[in-house]
Amino acid sequence: MTVEIKVPVLPESVADATIAAWHKQVGDTVFEGDNLVDLETDKVVLEVPAPADGVIEAILEAEGAVVNANQLLATLKAGVVAAPSAAKAADKPAAVAPVSDTASNDTLSPAVRRLVQENNLDVSNIKGTGKNGRIVKEDVESFMKQQAPAASATGSTTATLPTGTRVEERVPMTRLRTTIANRLVQVQQETAMLTTFNEVNMEPVMNLRKEYKESFEKRHGVKLGFMSFFTKACVEALRRFPNVNASIDGKDIIYHGYQDVGIAVGTDRGLVVPVLRNTELMSFADIERTIRQLSGKAREGKLSFEDMTGGTFTITNGGVYGSLMSTPIINAPQSAILGMHAIKERPMAVDGEVKILPMMYLALSYDHRIIDGADSVKFLVTVKELLEDPTRLLLDV
Repeated sequence: MTVEIKVPVLPESVADATIAAWHKQVGDTVFEGDNLVDLETDKVVLEVPAPADGVIEAILEAEGAVVNANQLLATLKAGVVAAPSAAKAADKPAAVAPVSDTASNDTLSPAVRRLVQENNLDVSNIKGTGKNGRIVKEDVESFMKQQAPAASATGSTTATLPTGTRVEERVPMTRLRTTIANRLVQVQQETAMLTTFNEVNMEPVMNLRKEYKESFEKRHGVKLGFMSFFTKACVEALRRFPNVNASIDGKDIIYHGYQDVGIAVGTDRGLVVPVLRNTELMSFADIERTIRQLSGKAREGKLSFEDMTGGTFTITNGGVYGSLMSTPIINAPQSAILGMHAIKERPMAVDGEVKILPMMYLALSYDHRIIDGADSVKFLVTVKELLEDPTRLLLDV
């Protein structure tokens, strides 16, 4: 029996997808649930699983092709696998192996698989630390670092290009990178974007983290980071200044009665912004736990369309890369974005004395069409005051 492999129903507002990589070829034996092909949209990467055991009969669309929902991708001759149970058992490592699913690239996330293919790595040599022994991106990077000294010692990395060689490589932009580029240009052209700056003394937050980080992690099973403090401070400031939490739709202003905060995450595919829903109802532990889950999904290429839709405000942290100051670009159709930066010790005048304090620059980019300069400054000052006296977050003052 021939089974058709089609493009799944695409998320709302996604018109088409690009075939990123085929993981099976004509004549290959597959089992139900095996990942056959990765489809890249301008938002997420979709995996198309095999609907049944069988053999790939034909592949109708090549890598790089643009396809639409329900379009035929391939055909599968089902029910022709001899002794499928034995074949499946052969794909699994011996019972004594600590990792149960590293023998096949099909079990890897798109981000990990891409890293493995680009560096021509043998996944059977990589120990997985993810759930059920799954290989995650950090495992591959750690393996590559361990191999680098050995390769250098054997002289395999000593080959260099001849003097004067000028190499260029032209590669097509990914769908996500293209979408990011178009949206950034669109925001610059269609909004009256300005940025206001302030600085915050991070010593109170750092002291609070130092005092409670161990008990916090022991109780909640997640580390107490800076993002929960900034998220809670922004949520309170958004309540006080609802126009910063609003958006423009044509000639209307939409005021949102909730705070869905997007957290920018850098991945190998580009910058993505998963959204924390109803942050006004979340505790510090809820925020840290959700950020960790969404960040992990982002780096493994597992974010769903729902994970990244919506959002009324965004926080981005260039400080993790060492940025001291920047002007973040608004994540349309939102009206504002907060930029965090690196914490640096600097001499500051406090009550007539010079003290060395851990300081951070904050940047608020906002759409001047909906947010007046006074409100933008007051919003940022509110965030600053709440961070410099974090007990106010608990007392709601």
